[in-house]
Amino acid sequence: MASKRQKEKLVTLEDPTSSLAEEYRTLRTNIQFASVVHETRTILVTSSAPGEGKSTTACNLAVVSAQSEKRVLLVDADLRRPNIHRRFQVTNIHGLTSLLIRERSLDDCILASGVERLSILPCGPLPPNPSELASSRAMVDLMHELRERFDLVVIDSPPVLSVSDTLALSRAADGVLFVIDSQKSHRNHVKRAVQTLQQVDAHLLGVVLNRVKRSRTDAYYYYYRYYQTSSQQPIATP
Repeated sequence: MASKRQKEKLVTLEDPTSSLAEEYRTLRTNIQFASVVHETRTILVTSSAPGEGKSTTACNLAVVSAQSEKRVLLVDADLRRPNIHRRFQVTNIHGLTSLLIRERSLDDCILASGVERLSILPCGPLPPNPSELASSRAMVDLMHELRERFDLVVIDSPPVLSVSDTLALSRAADGVLFVIDSQKSHRNHVKRAVQTLQQVDAHLLGVVLNRVKRSRTDAYYYYYRYYQTSSQQPIATP
């Protein structure tokens, strides 16, 4: 089992020549192919439950997308347990929630990440009403504005089965990337989460299956693999 530090490592920055970093670049390419049929400028990254790797996926996908010369914004839309600001070591004094209550302007809240062409919109102060903010008209309007301003917006959201926020956010995104931990995710939880997303007509881009052992002879784990999927088909872990 990987340590917490290993899970949060931005491998695309710390070890860009590794096989794991290459898999994130493959994920980026697969999403670009999907965008040919269905334009994908805003991607929501989620999972069925906490601790399955959604934030790690969102961060590394944002990094490799910026490295392909796109203007990328990484948004922390987990209004209950934000952590993007810790991973990039930026302030969380103002952010998404500050924008939604019109306390600050967009330019006040968008931060440099230290990675060229990648900007960060942290969560900001934790609100007393996260579900209401996530489903507000202000959130929809903001997503439209970000979509016009950046080439790609990657949104880290709460797990689907934990709170209702993600369902509201998924309707404002062009597509949803669903993360499964092959060693931790529960089959029934995964199926229920995907079916719940389908019920609100979320566009499921595909699945990132992490911590998959490539073969019995390998001495390491092949951490991330992407599967494109039809939004009409439920997904289960192997």
